[in-house]
Amino acid sequence: MAFREVNSKMVEATVLPGQRLFSQRGAMLAYQGEVSFTPNLQGGQGGLMSMVGRRVTGEATPLMTVEGSGTVFFGHGGHHVHVIHLTGDTLYVEADRLLAFEGTLRQGTMFMGSQGGVMGLVRGQVTGQGLFTTTLQGQGSVAVMAHGGVFEIPITPQRPVHVDPQAYVAHHGEVRNKLSTAIGWREMVGRGSGEAFQLELSGSGTVYVQASEEKL
Repeated sequence: MAFREVNSKMVEATVLPGQRLFSQRGAMLAYQGEVSFTPNLQGGQGGLMSMVGRRVTGEATPLMTVEGSGTVFFGHGGHHVHVIHLTGDTLYVEADRLLAFEGTLRQGTMFMGSQGGVMGLVRGQVTGQGLFTTTLQGQGSVAVMAHGGVFEIPITPQRPVHVDPQAYVAHHGEVRNKLSTAIGWREMVGRGSGEAFQLELSGSGTVYVQASEEKL
């Protein structure tokens, strides 16, 4: 386990010789030991092609490679931090939510239109989230950022989950997503900016939701 939550807004990472971590640039708060930080232009293990779509649309998140031997403390902007442990499955996460992740994980990019068809495209345009979502697959840990903390909601075939798209952080498992419209009490009292749309996640897995509708 590479990451340990120091408090709600900071994680501690152990860096070992021959291993590497990736983090958002500027996320290092302090470190001990012989640790190096170098810009990464190839998007982790996913290689250059995994980042082409993001670079074309201006959605790439600059990363740095962390190597050596020591301890590094990560945090960014005072955002709440949550650690997710993967055991071979795939995590789908908004790129700007990524704080740091282990180099054992393979990074890729998924076009949102491939889940939900046209509605995947609408989600990107309406909610302000990207048309591309970062994927991290394999064995390892991921530290994600959010406003107001993160809570986990299980998704089961009998109980799909509906999420405000601006509160969505990440999900993993065999999950399908689609955008649907909803008119409810919030629209009746004048809050019609984002609540008219819901992200519906169905199947089997977990969705991570922030306790806020603010963007990072």
